[in-house]
Amino acid sequence: MEKDIKKQAVLAVETISLSKVYKGKAAVSHMDMKVQEGAIYGFIGRNGAGKSTTLKMLCGLAKPTEGEIRLFGKSAGDPVTARRIGCLIESAGLYPHMTARQNAVMKAKCMGLADPNAVERALEATGMNNTGNKKVKLFSMGMRQRLGIALALLGNPDLLVLDEPINGLDPEGVREIRQLIQRLNEGGKTFIISSHILGELSKLSTHYGIIKEGNLVEQLTREELEQKCADYFQIEVGDVKRALPLITENMPEVQAEVCDNTNIRLYGLKEGSGVNHLLIENGVQVYSSGFHHMDLEDYFLARMDGSRK
Repeated sequence: MEKDIKKQAVLAVETISLSKVYKGKAAVSHMDMKVQEGAIYGFIGRNGAGKSTTLKMLCGLAKPTEGEIRLFGKSAGDPVTARRIGCLIESAGLYPHMTARQNAVMKAKCMGLADPNAVERALEATGMNNTGNKKVKLFSMGMRQRLGIALALLGNPDLLVLDEPINGLDPEGVREIRQLIQRLNEGGKTFIISSHILGELSKLSTHYGIIKEGNLVEQLTREELEQKCADYFQIEVGDVKRALPLITENMPEVQAEVCDNTNIRLYGLKEGSGVNHLLIENGVQVYSSGFHHMDLEDYFLARMDGSRK
């Protein structure tokens, strides 16, 4: 009888205890990141949390102090494997007095690409193939970002690492980059994207990694995030110390979280009139109450403050 062999999910990126120390201070500390092939991995963290340092190490632009990086199951130091990754870190390093095609041709030559059609495919994929003789210095921010992604696409990499690709863009530019990333992902590309615009990141990402002070504090899927961002009932009371035990004793199925000296959040509550009556009948003053929904930004800030597990 033949045994069924379950195919394991392929990891596009795996870091094992990845660390980077600058002048005795750890910018990234023992990070174990896992990015599945085909994912759009939203990488979230405050300024100085270690996002850019991590991405630079993945792209070979910074050397780890210790730890290991594996791309598609092989060492990132392998020359063949290294060509499977394309990067846009901080800025694309464009030449302002050259056209989009001239910039792409120069990058292709530096990479040693022999395929004469590589430049045209990258420009066409990003919608930058019809810019003619227009110089980069006359491009909008959105056009420059799309050209930067085009340069990252040279060589047809399987993984694209984009550091703040929508930073500074107007709404139209943001929409163009979002649609471009989605289209490339549907074509089989894996993405790691960092961004401060969490609402926009939530429209794209299939997976998330949250970094705080160099430590990867959580990795979760879109579905897991949606479950954790469940509706909650927030109630503002005159005496939290009296209200909390009343709620936990009479409603054991409800998860209570104290926000501050006057506010309590209740998870798993289907209707709010019961808790209001309970508190009022026991002499606890209720100032306000209502249902809310936590979004990515709320959840991120809560994790950064360490208030939710």
